[in-house]
Amino acid sequence: MPSDRQVHEAVNKLKEAILTPDVEAAKQAAREIVAKGIDPNRAIEEGIRGSTGILAEKFDSGEFFLPHLVMAGEAMIEAGNILEAVLPKSSLAAKKVVVVGTVEGDMHSVGKNIVAMMLRCGGFEVHDLGVDVKSSAFVQRAKDLGADIIALSSLMTTTRPYQREVIEELESLGLRQRFRVMVGGGPVTREWAREIGADGYGKDAAEALTEARRLVGIEV
Repeated sequence: MPSDRQVHEAVNKLKEAILTPDVEAAKQAAREIVAKGIDPNRAIEEGIRGSTGILAEKFDSGEFFLPHLVMAGEAMIEAGNILEAVLPKSSLAAKKVVVVGTVEGDMHSVGKNIVAMMLRCGGFEVHDLGVDVKSSAFVQRAKDLGADIIALSSLMTTTRPYQREVIEELESLGLRQRFRVMVGGGPVTREWAREIGADGYGKDAAEALTEARRLVGIEV
């Protein structure tokens, strides 16, 4: 049985590899965790998901750029695959499903991509519909996948009303209670989210992950 110090050192090694970011080092750290018999659930929660907030802070401060986040995301996913492979199937809860995209008329993708990556690394199954997505496409895809959350990005004031349109379409089809809807993007505010009846709002990728986990009842 590994000591608390060994566990702490091994998990920190994984976390540091993700934050570097170094994909191969993260995979090696995950393999060492498995070899030492350390609880993979703890490693996933503290080493992988524990990195997401730090990554978002580094991006927001200008210390990290999009390529850093992409590499860190790959490191998280590769390490997570190694750790999840040794978890008992009974302990692998079905992942919550998020449909994410930028609303109709809006071609901005960077913010949406960061949020999608953060959600994926935070344990969600993410289906990215891309940019300029019609409201009906969000609804149909969510229905097809049995999604838990629809995440709507808007980076232009002129396209922001399409976030409301998605919610109105869900209401008209009698599906509003079936999905949680969260919104974000440059012109989007918490007040706007309340006005249109959205369930959640994230001002950045880190808050989006926290909000998504809250919406589906995952402890944050």
